Amino acid sequence: MEPNLGPGGIAGLFGAMAVLAALPSTSVLVVTAQAAAHGFRHGASVAAGVVIGDLVYILVAFFGLQLLVGALGGVTDAIRYLGGVYLLWFALRLWRSPAPSIDGDDDDDASAPSMYSGFVTGLLITLGDQKAVLFYLGFLPAFVDVARIGIADAAVVALVAVVAVGGVKLIYAALAGRTRGVFGSRAGRVLNRIAAVVMAGVGVLLLAGTFLSSSVSVLPPD
Repeated sequence: MEPNLGPGGIAGLFGAMAVLAALPSTSVLVVTAQAAAHGFRHGASVAAGVVIGDLVYILVAFFGLQLLVGALGGVTDAIRYLGGVYLLWFALRLWRSPAPSIDGDDDDDASAPSMYSGFVTGLLITLGDQKAVLFYLGFLPAFVDVARIGIADAAVVALVAVVAVGGVKLIYAALAGRTRGVFGSRAGRVLNRIAAVVMAGVGVLLLAGTFLSSSVSVLPPD
Protein backbone atom coordinates (compact mmCIF):
# COMPACT_ATOMS: atom_id res chain seq x y z
CA MET A 1 0.00 0.00 0.00
CA GLU A 2 1.32 3.41 -0.95
CA PRO A 3 1.59 5.98 1.87
CA ASN A 4 -0.74 8.98 1.61
CA LEU A 5 2.07 11.26 2.79
CA GLY A 6 3.45 13.26 -0.14
CA PRO A 7 6.87 14.97 -0.31
CA GLY A 8 5.40 18.20 1.07
CA GLY A 9 3.82 16.39 4.00
CA ILE A 10 7.03 14.53 4.75
CA ALA A 11 9.04 17.78 4.67
CA GLY A 12 6.54 19.53 6.94
CA LEU A 13 6.45 16.59 9.35
CA PHE A 14 10.24 16.46 9.47
CA GLY A 15 10.54 20.18 10.13
CA ALA A 16 7.94 20.18 12.89
CA MET A 17 9.46 17.14 14.61
CA ALA A 18 12.97 18.59 14.39
CA VAL A 19 11.87 21.90 15.93
CA LEU A 20 10.08 20.11 18.77
CA ALA A 21 13.05 17.81 19.39
CA ALA A 22 15.29 20.89 19.75
CA LEU A 23 13.19 22.32 22.59
CA PRO A 24 14.88 22.37 26.00
CA SER A 25 13.37 19.42 27.85
CA THR A 26 14.19 16.66 30.31
CA SER A 27 15.44 14.41 27.51
CA VAL A 28 17.70 17.13 26.13
CA LEU A 29 19.05 17.85 29.62
CA VAL A 30 19.91 14.19 30.16
CA VAL A 31 21.45 13.78 26.69
CA THR A 32 23.66 16.85 27.14
CA ALA A 33 24.59 16.00 30.73
CA GLN A 34 25.66 12.46 29.82
CA ALA A 35 27.62 13.63 26.78
CA ALA A 36 29.32 16.41 28.71
CA ALA A 37 30.26 14.13 31.60
CA HIS A 38 31.15 10.91 29.79
CA GLY A 39 31.45 11.63 26.07
CA PHE A 40 29.39 11.61 22.90
CA ARG A 41 28.60 7.88 22.91
CA HIS A 42 26.87 8.07 26.28
CA GLY A 43 24.74 11.00 25.11
CA ALA A 44 23.94 9.06 21.94
CA SER A 45 22.78 6.04 23.96
CA VAL A 46 20.26 8.23 25.81
CA ALA A 47 19.15 9.72 22.47
CA ALA A 48 18.53 6.21 21.11
CA GLY A 49 16.25 5.44 24.04
CA VAL A 50 14.35 8.69 23.49
CA VAL A 51 13.79 7.83 19.82
CA ILE A 52 12.52 4.33 20.62
CA GLY A 53 10.10 5.81 23.15
CA ASP A 54 8.81 8.23 20.52
CA LEU A 55 8.31 5.35 18.08
CA VAL A 56 6.25 3.48 20.67
CA TYR A 57 3.95 6.48 21.13
CA ILE A 58 3.68 7.05 17.37
CA LEU A 59 2.49 3.46 16.89
CA VAL A 60 0.03 3.84 19.78
CA ALA A 61 -1.28 7.05 18.21
CA PHE A 62 -1.72 5.39 14.81
CA PHE A 63 -3.60 2.49 16.41
CA GLY A 64 -5.72 4.95 18.40
CA LEU A 65 -6.60 6.90 15.26
CA GLN A 66 -7.68 3.71 13.54
CA LEU A 67 -9.94 2.90 16.49
CA LEU A 68 -11.40 6.41 16.44
CA VAL A 69 -12.16 6.20 12.72
CA GLY A 70 -13.89 2.86 13.26
CA ALA A 71 -15.85 4.06 16.29
CA LEU A 72 -16.95 7.29 14.63
CA GLY A 73 -18.02 5.55 11.47
CA GLY A 74 -15.56 7.41 9.26
CA VAL A 75 -16.27 10.87 10.68
CA THR A 76 -12.70 12.09 10.25
CA ASP A 77 -13.41 15.82 10.18
CA ALA A 78 -14.16 15.77 13.91
CA ILE A 79 -10.80 14.15 14.61
CA ARG A 80 -8.98 16.70 12.48
CA TYR A 81 -10.80 19.64 14.14
CA LEU A 82 -9.90 18.30 17.58
CA GLY A 83 -6.31 17.85 16.44
CA GLY A 84 -6.12 21.43 15.20
CA VAL A 85 -7.54 22.82 18.45
CA TYR A 86 -5.13 20.69 20.49
CA LEU A 87 -2.14 21.97 18.50
CA LEU A 88 -3.22 25.59 19.05
CA TRP A 89 -3.53 24.93 22.78
CA PHE A 90 -0.12 23.24 22.77
CA ALA A 91 1.38 26.23 20.95
CA LEU A 92 -0.06 28.61 23.54
CA ARG A 93 1.49 26.59 26.35
CA LEU A 94 4.85 26.59 24.59
CA TRP A 95 4.72 30.36 24.08
CA ARG A 96 4.00 30.98 27.77
CA SER A 97 6.29 28.38 29.28
CA PRO A 98 9.72 29.30 30.68
CA ALA A 99 12.63 27.32 29.30
CA PRO A 100 15.22 25.62 31.51
CA SER A 101 18.88 26.37 30.97
CA ILE A 102 20.77 23.54 29.32
CA ASP A 103 24.27 23.72 30.71
CA GLY A 104 25.35 20.12 30.97
CA ASP A 105 26.81 20.70 34.44
CA ASP A 106 26.54 17.13 35.62
CA ASP A 107 28.95 15.64 38.11
CA ASP A 108 31.84 14.09 36.21
CA ASP A 109 32.03 10.66 37.84
CA ALA A 110 35.20 8.64 37.63
CA SER A 111 33.31 5.63 36.29
CA ALA A 112 30.89 6.24 33.44
CA PRO A 113 27.53 4.44 33.44
CA SER A 114 26.94 1.67 30.94
CA MET A 115 25.60 2.42 27.48
CA TYR A 116 22.62 0.18 28.24
CA SER A 117 21.68 2.21 31.31
CA GLY A 118 21.79 5.39 29.21
CA PHE A 119 19.48 3.82 26.63
CA VAL A 120 17.01 2.68 29.31
CA THR A 121 17.10 6.13 30.89
CA GLY A 122 16.18 7.81 27.59
CA LEU A 123 13.43 5.27 26.95
CA LEU A 124 11.89 5.67 30.41
CA ILE A 125 12.03 9.47 30.21
CA THR A 126 9.99 9.40 27.01
CA LEU A 127 7.56 6.67 28.08
CA GLY A 128 7.04 8.53 31.34
CA ASP A 129 5.60 11.47 29.43
CA GLN A 130 2.09 10.10 28.95
CA LYS A 131 0.96 13.35 27.29
CA ALA A 132 3.09 12.37 24.27
CA VAL A 133 0.46 10.01 22.91
CA LEU A 134 -2.17 12.76 23.16
CA PHE A 135 0.19 15.07 21.29
CA TYR A 136 0.71 12.59 18.47
CA LEU A 137 -3.06 11.94 18.29
CA GLY A 138 -3.52 15.65 17.61
CA PHE A 139 -0.35 16.09 15.55
CA LEU A 140 -0.48 13.27 13.01
CA PRO A 141 -3.88 14.18 11.44
CA ALA A 142 -2.26 17.37 10.15
CA PHE A 143 -0.06 15.28 7.87
CA VAL A 144 -1.82 11.93 7.38
CA ASP A 145 -5.34 11.25 6.14
CA VAL A 146 -6.77 9.47 9.20
CA ALA A 147 -9.36 7.72 7.04
CA ARG A 148 -6.61 6.01 5.02
CA ILE A 149 -3.95 5.24 7.63
CA GLY A 150 -1.93 2.18 6.74
CA ILE A 151 1.31 0.36 7.47
CA ALA A 152 3.14 2.41 4.84
CA ASP A 153 2.15 5.66 6.63
CA ALA A 154 3.33 4.30 9.97
CA ALA A 155 6.65 3.29 8.40
CA VAL A 156 7.18 6.72 6.81
CA VAL A 157 6.33 8.61 10.01
CA ALA A 158 8.59 6.29 12.03
CA LEU A 159 11.48 6.89 9.63
CA VAL A 160 10.96 10.66 9.76
CA ALA A 161 10.92 10.52 13.57
CA VAL A 162 14.15 8.52 13.69
CA VAL A 163 15.96 10.98 11.40
CA ALA A 164 14.47 14.20 12.81
CA VAL A 165 14.34 13.44 16.54
CA GLY A 166 17.43 11.23 16.57
CA GLY A 167 19.42 13.69 14.47
CA VAL A 168 18.64 16.65 16.71
CA LYS A 169 19.44 14.73 19.90
CA LEU A 170 22.75 13.58 18.41
CA ILE A 171 23.63 17.18 17.57
CA TYR A 172 23.01 18.07 21.22
CA ALA A 173 25.23 15.17 22.30
CA ALA A 174 28.01 16.23 19.93
CA LEU A 175 27.89 19.84 21.11
CA ALA A 176 27.76 18.87 24.76
CA GLY A 177 30.69 16.53 24.29
CA ARG A 178 32.79 19.53 23.23
CA THR A 179 31.46 22.22 25.53
CA ARG A 180 29.71 22.53 28.89
CA GLY A 181 27.29 25.20 27.66
CA VAL A 182 24.88 24.49 24.83
CA PHE A 183 21.98 26.89 25.37
CA GLY A 184 21.19 29.42 28.05
CA SER A 185 17.71 30.14 29.34
CA ARG A 186 17.24 33.05 26.93
CA ALA A 187 18.08 30.91 23.88
CA GLY A 188 15.81 28.19 25.24
CA ARG A 189 12.95 30.68 25.47
CA VAL A 190 13.53 31.68 21.84
CA LEU A 191 13.34 28.01 20.82
CA ASN A 192 10.07 27.70 22.71
CA ARG A 193 8.66 30.69 20.82
CA ILE A 194 9.80 29.30 17.45
CA ALA A 195 8.23 25.93 18.20
CA ALA A 196 5.02 27.63 19.34
CA VAL A 197 4.76 29.46 16.01
CA VAL A 198 5.39 26.21 14.10
CA MET A 199 2.75 24.32 16.07
CA ALA A 200 0.22 27.17 15.73
CA GLY A 201 0.83 27.23 11.98
CA VAL A 202 0.27 23.47 11.72
CA GLY A 203 -2.91 23.78 13.79
CA VAL A 204 -4.28 26.62 11.67
CA LEU A 205 -3.50 24.73 8.44
CA LEU A 206 -5.20 21.62 9.79
CA LEU A 207 -8.33 23.55 10.80
CA ALA A 208 -8.45 25.56 7.57
CA GLY A 209 -7.86 22.51 5.38
CA THR A 210 -10.57 20.54 7.16
CA PHE A 211 -13.03 23.43 6.90
CA LEU A 212 -12.37 23.94 3.19
CA SER A 213 -12.60 20.25 2.36
CA SER A 214 -15.86 19.87 4.29
CA SER A 215 -17.27 23.01 2.63
CA VAL A 216 -16.47 21.68 -0.83
CA SER A 217 -18.02 18.31 -0.03
CA VAL A 218 -21.37 19.88 0.86
CA LEU A 219 -21.61 22.12 -2.22
CA PRO A 220 -24.49 21.11 -4.51
CA PRO A 221 -23.55 19.65 -7.89
CA ASP A 222 -23.67 21.91 -10.94
